[in-house]
Amino acid sequence: MSELRSPLYARVLGSAWHELPAEIREMHDVNSGLTARGTAAVESGTGFLSRLVARAIGFPASTDATPVTVSFTAADGVETWARSFGNQSFSSAQFAGHGRDAHLLCERFGPVTVAMALVVKGGRLELVPRRWSVFGIPLPLWLGPRVNAYESVEQGRFQFHVDIRHPLAGRIIHYRGSLASPEPLAHVANHDSMHRADDAVDEEAHG
Repeated sequence: MSELRSPLYARVLGSAWHELPAEIREMHDVNSGLTARGTAAVESGTGFLSRLVARAIGFPASTDATPVTVSFTAADGVETWARSFGNQSFSSAQFAGHGRDAHLLCERFGPVTVAMALVVKGGRLELVPRRWSVFGIPLPLWLGPRVNAYESVEQGRFQFHVDIRHPLAGRIIHYRGSLASPEPLAHVANHDSMHRADDAVDEEAHG
């Protein structure tokens, strides 16, 4: 298997990949496409700036519990994450850093790119921001978002926790929840298509 065909997180983590719990490795074992479903709670910011940023990215509104679906697709070394919280969706692109960002995971939300260190600690995977840029222009880290993000396993289930704040805007978004084991995208698409076909048959029979 060529380097670009191995999972992105495995490439960035190197030997530390094997220190992760199996449930976290399974979620990031993306070679073409995966989809995982679960539930999440969301706390959005209330300030004007935080709401402006959240709206620009497409972050979901506050809720105590909502269905969540995350689809991962990989192509040419880049993973696209499409997240749906209820009827609200947003996406980002993740890729391995190069040059001054070597050994870091980069995530791009629109014009903003954050380069993060992947740290395996106590059975958790922590994502620690090291650099950030807007429209490709590097900016001081102290001006950037404060991110507390990690993945863990509780009772055999994958858990995620993301809390994003900014010194000027305050809290922008805080979401946390769990996901069941991922399925291949093709399997999910076929499953959904079968349900739509069944619904159409039922409607015709009862029409």
